[in-house]
Amino acid sequence: MAKWVYTFGDGKAEGAADMRNLLGGKGANLAEMANLGLPVPPGFTITTEVCTYFYAHDRSYPPELKDQVADALAAVGRIAGKAFGDPANPLLVSVRSGARASMPGMMDTVLNLGLNDATVEALARQADDRRFAYDSYRRFITMYSDVVLGVGHDHFEEILEAHKEEKGYVLDTDLSAEDWAGLVERYKARVKEETGKDFPQDPREQLWGAIGAVFGSWMNQRAITYRRLHDIPESWGTAVNVQAMVFGNMGETSATGVAFTRNPSTGEKALYGEFLINAQGEDVVAGIRTPQEITEAAKAAAGSDKPSMERAMPQAFAELVRIYERLERHYRDMQDLEFTVEKGKLWMLQTRGGKRTAKAALRIAVELANEGLITRQEAVTRVEPASLDQLLHPTIDPKATRNVIATGLPASPGAASGEIVFSADEAEQFKAQGRKVILVRVETSPEDIHGMHAAEGILTTRGGMTSHAAVVARGMGKPCVSGAGALRVDYASHTVSAGGTVLRKGDVVTVDGSTGQVLVGRVAMLEPELSGEFATLMGWADEVRRLKVRANADTPTDARVALKFGAEGIGLCRTEHMFFDARRILAVREMILADDEQGRRRALAKLLPMQRGDFVELFEIMKGLPVTIRLLDPPLHEFLPHTPEEVAEVAAAMKADPRKLEDRARELKEFNPMLGFRGCRLAIAYPEIAEMQARAIFEAAVAAAKSTGAPVVPEVMVPLIAGKAEFDLVKERIDAMAEAVAKETGARVDYQVGTMIELPRAALMAGEIAETAEFFSFGTNDLTQTTYGISRDDAASFLGTYVAKGILPVDPFVSIDRAGVGELIRIATERGRRVRDAIKLGICGEHGGDPDSVAFCHEIGLDYVSCSPFRVPIARLAAAQAALGKAAASTA
Repeated sequence: MAKWVYTFGDGKAEGAADMRNLLGGKGANLAEMANLGLPVPPGFTITTEVCTYFYAHDRSYPPELKDQVADALAAVGRIAGKAFGDPANPLLVSVRSGARASMPGMMDTVLNLGLNDATVEALARQADDRRFAYDSYRRFITMYSDVVLGVGHDHFEEILEAHKEEKGYVLDTDLSAEDWAGLVERYKARVKEETGKDFPQDPREQLWGAIGAVFGSWMNQRAITYRRLHDIPESWGTAVNVQAMVFGNMGETSATGVAFTRNPSTGEKALYGEFLINAQGEDVVAGIRTPQEITEAAKAAAGSDKPSMERAMPQAFAELVRIYERLERHYRDMQDLEFTVEKGKLWMLQTRGGKRTAKAALRIAVELANEGLITRQEAVTRVEPASLDQLLHPTIDPKATRNVIATGLPASPGAASGEIVFSADEAEQFKAQGRKVILVRVETSPEDIHGMHAAEGILTTRGGMTSHAAVVARGMGKPCVSGAGALRVDYASHTVSAGGTVLRKGDVVTVDGSTGQVLVGRVAMLEPELSGEFATLMGWADEVRRLKVRANADTPTDARVALKFGAEGIGLCRTEHMFFDARRILAVREMILADDEQGRRRALAKLLPMQRGDFVELFEIMKGLPVTIRLLDPPLHEFLPHTPEEVAEVAAAMKADPRKLEDRARELKEFNPMLGFRGCRLAIAYPEIAEMQARAIFEAAVAAAKSTGAPVVPEVMVPLIAGKAEFDLVKERIDAMAEAVAKETGARVDYQVGTMIELPRAALMAGEIAETAEFFSFGTNDLTQTTYGISRDDAASFLGTYVAKGILPVDPFVSIDRAGVGELIRIATERGRRVRDAIKLGICGEHGGDPDSVAFCHEIGLDYVSCSPFRVPIARLAAAQAALGKAAASTA
């Protein structure tokens, strides 16, 4: 018989940490903690396979599941010394989701399940606290109604607030047992009003309702959005964890908290977290109350006047320290812990690899390796390559004037400026208009995730360092300030205020996620300094990677940034970008609009010294590292004057009739310029353009070799060829120019001529082309466009739908489509090497900075990848992980 349910508790478990795919992350780790003999409330896990079955069988369950759940419930009851549904001695449980990848706050949870009109009285007797019992019951009704019955949280909030106003209460703690008991009746009445049915009193009906809701929440909108943003497959499903309740809201000797074994923002090795006395677990994570510090040191640093856990609960704190040290050694990674203290006794509710910023991930990986807990190679695999982007965020210039309106908690590092918006939908709308925004909320909830993704930064007035806003922002690499309690947000009037200052929607603020400050207006920013741990980990990565990493760099500034980030050459210099300079565009337009070759050569003679100067500077910066220069590629119409004023200016410079120029501009206009008169087609029709560029390259190489003393070996790249004949014609001109410069200067340049493979035909003809081409660089942007027949500029309107509907697994312009575009690259690689075994092969599209694409390039044996300068560190780390057989890290 299939096993659908696994139990844990009392120092043993049927599962273990390595069963994450079956039990989900939470279930596997609860089982592991039980096996380690840690204090874990007993419970059981319904496997992810039940979730798969549930969706494959029209939301029904396997026939054996009911009996297996009943047996597991009885086993949990025996360990806890209670019985589920027993009105005299009731077992109460929590029902939580647990996917194999952590999805904080994305799915549904129900606490205190098993309470009804009879068991609430038993709970009051056992706890000797009627107020606590009815508070627990009203929490259960609120959660269960929201999650299972579809009666939103706001219904109950409205009843509670009205009652507090009527009684003159300010805080929930002001309410008495009688208040809560009365509210329970009003809550149940509201449920009947909204659903037409009584609130369920049968604990078994409650349990199956909650189990169904958790499985159902796998397909709720916020979970779908989170999975899409974090590349979590829908097919994984979620497990359901049912666990005996322990209560952190049973008075002043009870508490609940969240802790990290190292600081998730900085990586510092110190217990870091928050707790709340007399509260339930969801209170901390939901950010409804701003919590207290766990350690005395953190309390002092925060300037808090509330007691730390270390001071208020010394015995429970000491046990927590022992457990966290043991768990970190056991898992060999920073852990995120959830715990509850019930009447002085500590219970562990969860451990998992903690979400962390890139800065923290680097420090933790390097320090764990230095402590001997993991190897250097493991350290390299512990950091998500794409997360390194976070390290490159700007920070506020220390010299800048800070007009601080409020200070909250530094929840996610980095700084960002933008216009204030108050809703996730507004954030998306502003972003679509090209406006940068800061999302301002009282607290964020999982429904806000699309707005958080669209925003530059996030600001909340409630919640701690482990609130939803903090955890999600850190995962996204967005600056976040949480718990800025001095601010008052008024959604109705679209304002946020502090003291006498009122800011409205559209006003600009800056959030500093490293200090917790909120500043009025835009503030000067600094580019980040990379930490010592960054250099250490990158050094370890460079020791193991095989792929070289170059940068796409069109300007000296690009080249310097690329070198700073460890680039090993320039894989693509787009010469046309040099032509758009205001001082040069006139000469370029003269060249394009000239009637004959003589006119074109006159204009090109003006451009020659400018191009030569550019190349000299690039070669000097790169000091002998390879530099691949692409000949002019875009359609000529991109350089043409568009306004009558621009036409008149060019006409005056050329002493020509403006009408004649307008006619020439019309002649050059194309229906589909991306597939038109561009690339090598320009060099074939107007060979003088390629000759001027080749001359500039070779003269610059001679000059730079003299000035630096380092040999310069330029790689001249012919774009957009479809076959060997085109390439050979252009190569002939380049070789002739190299010979001419050698005669004129007396210095012979060592150079290579190769091509960009960006048309499917070129990929298929690669064997022939390699007879004369010395290198191939795959232009994956255009190769993807021409393989799919999709314009990258127009794809946004429908590609998102394709990915959402599962037609494509990912956007092929973001990650190489291995089956189609990747297969063409593989064919070209094999055919090219068969003819010329030493041919140099690389890619130079933006895919060069995508970790999955880098892994593909490693697998098929390319020599290098080239990407934008700021993605060079990402590519270096991804190349190392590919060499270690790992395309992406899972813990960062």
